[in-house]
Amino acid sequence: MNASMKNEGTVQMVQSSPRLRMQRIARRLRVPHTRVWRTLQAEGTYPYHLQRVQHLGPGDFAQRLEFCKWLNGSCQLHPYILFTDEAQFNCDGVNNTHNSHVWADENPHTTVESNFQLHFSVNVWCAVLDDQLIGPFILEGRLTGEAYLRFLQEELPRLLEDVPLNKQARMSIQHDGAPAHFSREVRIFLNSLFPGRWIGRGGPHNWPARSPDLSPLDYCAWGWMKELVYSVKVGTRDALLGRVLDAADRIRNSQRKLQRATRAVQNRAAA
Repeated sequence: MNASMKNEGTVQMVQSSPRLRMQRIARRLRVPHTRVWRTLQAEGTYPYHLQRVQHLGPGDFAQRLEFCKWLNGSCQLHPYILFTDEAQFNCDGVNNTHNSHVWADENPHTTVESNFQLHFSVNVWCAVLDDQLIGPFILEGRLTGEAYLRFLQEELPRLLEDVPLNKQARMSIQHDGAPAHFSREVRIFLNSLFPGRWIGRGGPHNWPARSPDLSPLDYCAWGWMKELVYSVKVGTRDALLGRVLDAADRIRNSQRKLQRATRAVQNRAAA
């Protein structure tokens, strides 16, 4: 097979199987992988990473559409939505080492330590309101309906002390459909505290299941916080907790980025 035929074969293989690895193409055509790379670049073809997206169930689209139509009809509402969520930070959080390198004239066999026999974690509640990060608050033990109600009654008012009163008067609260959020006592309390102004399962405005792309905590704050927390390995729960608090302080001081993330909700709902 001459050079032009091999080049043509490379292009045909990629067109028929776009996910085929470059090394496999090189082996099949018996050419160096650098040649495959140059051929594909000459054709204007480049490798792109796959993007993870949330799987949607059969009835999810209709719920998402209904929620987005309601949100689009309330154009000035998104700065007054208190988006809330819980996340767990553990001792062996995912540290992305794909782009971590050590330059040397010989392989130093550098390692990254992990300890699968040492287990500790921190359950964290956070909220985003326009350009403010509210929290974090550490949730001890299992999150039950009773524990979540106690948090709403006793802790949330304290966490909202820095929110201007005129904003609190117009504020709506959002949470997802976790069992603790759906308990009868929690819904009764929210109906009294935020009459007609809370978003969640069983509420006046239903939160569509499996919609992390509509919450700034899911598509911005949690990933940002975990990147900061997991940049360094920790050996104790107290050290992990300290890194969570430090990361929250950094995010809290990035008000413009938080506000851009909140405003993106409207654009995502419109899309």
